[in-house]
Amino acid sequence: MKKYALTNAVIYTGEKVLYEHAVVIENGLIQAVILEKDLAKEMPTVDLDGANLSAGFIDLQLNGCGGVMFNEDISVNTLEIMQATNLKSGTTSYLPTFITSPDEGMKQAVAVMREYLSKHQNQALGLHLEGPYLSVAKKGVHRPEYIREISPEMLDFLCQNGDVITKLTVAAENPTAEYISRFIQAGIIVSIGHSNATYEQAKQRFAEGASFATHLHNAMSPISSGREMGVVGAVLDSEVYTGIICDGLHVHWGNIRLAKKAKGDKLVVVTDATAAAGADISEFIFVGKKVTVKEGKCYDEFGALGGASVTMIESIQNLIHHTDLSLDEILRMCTLYPAKAIGVDDKLGSIAVGKVANLAIFDQQFKVKATAVNGELQWH
Repeated sequence: MKKYALTNAVIYTGEKVLYEHAVVIENGLIQAVILEKDLAKEMPTVDLDGANLSAGFIDLQLNGCGGVMFNEDISVNTLEIMQATNLKSGTTSYLPTFITSPDEGMKQAVAVMREYLSKHQNQALGLHLEGPYLSVAKKGVHRPEYIREISPEMLDFLCQNGDVITKLTVAAENPTAEYISRFIQAGIIVSIGHSNATYEQAKQRFAEGASFATHLHNAMSPISSGREMGVVGAVLDSEVYTGIICDGLHVHWGNIRLAKKAKGDKLVVVTDATAAAGADISEFIFVGKKVTVKEGKCYDEFGALGGASVTMIESIQNLIHHTDLSLDEILRMCTLYPAKAIGVDDKLGSIAVGKVANLAIFDQQFKVKATAVNGELQWH
């Protein structure tokens, strides 16, 4: 259907909650949000049976899902499998995340991202390079032998491909962070993460233009005393966006509640998901390491967390159960705020006239019933 209306839903627009309204979609865009009684009689309609309707979720950190990992199979096919899996949990757009590797792998990931973007619109939103310019002390599952500072050749390469590299995670103390302004000029969002820096070092990088922090509390120096605030303290004390993993394993629920109070509309839900998300597997390979999955926890042979297995819809349900946040606000943390964080809120992240019709439809038990991508409905 080129033009149709979604009816009989609780509509979370990103600004308000609407009842007895319809969302009219035409040629992949939201044409109108109007009262159902004002719909033209000849308008084709889709009855959502009282389900919740929101903008599609936007996941800014996704290593893999559906049994595949981008680092292990750097291909358009992998990204397509990830997107198909995403839709089942309401995620319509995401940043494929490619972690620490040799230069050759990074170049291949950039080439694949460019090819994917030429084929698919408003789904993968560009590449997130998480490393290799990190701190060995906060490496997590990243392989230490590949952690390094940037070479002049790779600095030029990344900046020349800023149109497809959306975000780059660097450690505040890695010499690569000296080039923050150059990355920003190339259109790359710089995120501080996997960093053992002091509060002062991290604050300096934010002052230089880093505008995001990668998975708050994980792989970053903590607030260790009343005098030592670390990267965590710098993030909480700055006007930067930050992702946070809401699986109950990476971050204590109390810390998530505190982070929300400190960050407000700058706190973004991310999954940091791996092949285990949306797949029934007990182990997988991540950058050459075997990662074991047990009761939703992914860990390597040394016990380090190796990404997550949570989905966006599961994260939403978790936040409902473990915080006092409204569903309306939690949805903004999964839609509008991530869209703003990467500068795509002019077309994604809320239900508003003129925006792309990327939508999530889920019931009161948090089961995703359907999604729309560029206005095309798909039932799950």
